Amino acid sequence: MTQISEQEFLERLSDVVGKLISIARAQGSRFEKLWEDLFVSLKSDHHKMRDIKFIGEKFLKDIDYRIEILKSLEISQIDGFYCIKSILETLYNYYFDSDLFRNNFSKQDQLILKYIAAREILGTLIQYNQLDHETIPLKYNIIARNYLLIKLNGQKDVDILQNMVKLNINVELAQLNKILDEVVSEGIVNKTKSGNNFFYTINKELELTETGKKQYNAIGLRQIVEWPTQFWRSFYNIRELNVTIDENAKYREFLHQILAKSATQGFTAANYVFKNLIKYYEKIKEE
Repeated sequence: MTQISEQEFLERLSDVVGKLISIARAQGSRFEKLWEDLFVSLKSDHHKMRDIKFIGEKFLKDIDYRIEILKSLEISQIDGFYCIKSILETLYNYYFDSDLFRNNFSKQDQLILKYIAAREILGTLIQYNQLDHETIPLKYNIIARNYLLIKLNGQKDVDILQNMVKLNINVELAQLNKILDEVVSEGIVNKTKSGNNFFYTINKELELTETGKKQYNAIGLRQIVEWPTQFWRSFYNIRELNVTIDENAKYREFLHQILAKSATQGFTAANYVFKNLIKYYEKIKEE
């Protein structure tokens, strides 16, 4: 890997910071519009993305300003996490129990949509799911995590349990099977005996009716369900910072330790990088 100078790294960091602030502004604005269009009548509160003003030239020259911007962006990363949580909380605590939802969708589509929303958000954002798995009812999370595997080959209860352990979800096997009995009663999966275990297969795919699909798009529900994944993949991607700094850089080993994390996409890695870049520049400032 080509080495770059400390100054070249700073210029690259400025570009990345500017890009992330632009993403936060654009996606935050889109989030607010989607929320207003769909959820405003529910009177459900939600987290908001903060707006950060950024002057690239000042970031390069003024270390105090640089630290201030990095701190603001690190907090903005947390804002994004809680915006996703706001969507899940509002969907499962308000919207899915509202007349608004019932008037827009048939009973069959209402049932399927509760699983689709979980699959699209928690089933896709595995790392988010590891950090937040208590916001929605567990049965939707179980199907979100295991739907594709159950659909392809069927799954034993012990295998489903192991997948939930990977999400840091502690559930006993008997409790898991009891929860899945609810899913069986709703016609989503089938349950058969397999030796000392139970074996689950798909009975009904998570597909909306044609009318339901049109409504899902028309009222903006699909757009707000897909927003978390679109936001996550852009805002928590800082792979441009995965670089090697030349030997003349101050605290080079510490900086390399920080930047190595940027190779991994997601909230945890991105937040680690910015928390520690703050420490890095504070360390330089103290000299």
